[in-house]
Amino acid sequence: KMIDKSFGLTNVDAVMLDIEDGVAPAEKETARLEIGAALDRVAQRGAVARTPARYVRINEVGHQRMYADLTAVVRPGLDGLVLPKVDSPEQVEEVEMVLDRTEPDKGIARRAIQLLVAIESPRGLFQAQAIAAASTRVMGLIFGAEDFGKEMGLPLRREGEARDLIYARSAFVCAAASKNVQAVEGVWPDLNDMEGLKTFALQSRRLGFTGMSSSHPSQIDAINAAFSPSAEEIEYCKKVVQAFDEARGRGEGSIAFGGQLIDLPIVERARRTLALAASLRS
Repeated sequence: KMIDKSFGLTNVDAVMLDIEDGVAPAEKETARLEIGAALDRVAQRGAVARTPARYVRINEVGHQRMYADLTAVVRPGLDGLVLPKVDSPEQVEEVEMVLDRTEPDKGIARRAIQLLVAIESPRGLFQAQAIAAASTRVMGLIFGAEDFGKEMGLPLRREGEARDLIYARSAFVCAAASKNVQAVEGVWPDLNDMEGLKTFALQSRRLGFTGMSSSHPSQIDAINAAFSPSAEEIEYCKKVVQAFDEARGRGEGSIAFGGQLIDLPIVERARRTLALAASLRS
């Protein structure tokens, strides 16, 4: 019931169906069967099916459970896998080898299944660039704040917009950007603290994250608002681009606009913001 409900969400880009930490060991086989059946229903509907992208978080790479997960869920209807607790590029390569063998047998286009890789430890953070470059299947990295905090011995309660994780989150974003893949923020765990969520999501966007995960539908609208350009931001970007283009027409390389020096890198950021706004409207 929850899986089918998630497939009906219209305000998210992707859903992550879990077989890892969110599922008790005794229930993992049931989870595999339920997820496999749900993916089959989507595949049977074909082009008629309009759902968010469908990802499955499998068990830790190399564990026997991982192979059972892949056998159960790699099938038409699957868009990608979330790989948990990745510390090295070799772990990504191990999953890639399985997918390379499995996709043709399942009638899936070669290299169609993408990978979203979770960085959840200091070791993984220091290997993040190599992990992001380990396979062309890697479309993004996702930050696992709770496991990372455990490894660092941080307090249980998160306070002050997770300022204790600023360095790790910033380094994570830089690693993802250096390999031109998505940088996905982890969850805001307190479902009752909507103001904390809004502040945290806005900070995450300002750090350079390109999206954020959530464990509950009540958080979706606040996250979307934080990661979407505001009307004021869009209007300002339009004025910057127009003023710069007019200056270029006069043979000028940079201009003063609204008390700020505007040159090409700033204009390119404005164009990127406008492109994002247009993609969100489409």
